[in-house]
Amino acid sequence: MKISSVITQLRNQCPTLGNRITAGFDLVALQASGPVAMPAAYTMQVTDLASNSTAQNLTAQPIRDRFEIVLALDATDATKALDLLHDLRAELWRALVGFKPGSDYSAIVYDGGEMVEINNSRAFYRLRFFAEFQLGRNLPSQPAESWHERELDGLASFTGATVRVDAIDPADPNLKHPGPDGRVELTFSGDVTP
Repeated sequence: MKISSVITQLRNQCPTLGNRITAGFDLVALQASGPVAMPAAYTMQVTDLASNSTAQNLTAQPIRDRFEIVLALDATDATKALDLLHDLRAELWRALVGFKPGSDYSAIVYDGGEMVEINNSRAFYRLRFFAEFQLGRNLPSQPAESWHERELDGLASFTGATVRVDAIDPADPNLKHPGPDGRVELTFSGDVTP
């Protein structure tokens, strides 16, 4: 998912954080960084988890995009910090749970949280979220999303078929095993016009 849609939603819906919401890659670097205006939130793309395809003859694979929001809080007063954490969690849930980060995605779901680090001056609390989408298009008019779909798009269109029937009965008495004798008893054709 594009993390920018999540950041925009947070900036619009979380007044306590103001514009102190950014994207990041590395939690260790964040923890080692110098003082920042707090409270602040850092959004990070974490993983995507793929499930088996739900179809046998095409690509329809559910993908779960997971991301985290790490809250940085002033921890000089533990009681104040924990009360603020309680309020910020509720604010984040109101902003994200049920929000669709893109037209192809399901609504965002909360997946839990935990304290990452706490010292005399700062506390970091991680909240995990996810949203799901399907790898593989829903309509033939949509662009290909997998190699299989690209291969199918390159095939010639189906225009019709001719069927030749060699019936088993009556069985040919000259054959040892009953079965088709190699003579076509019926032929028919069908054209497909879109």
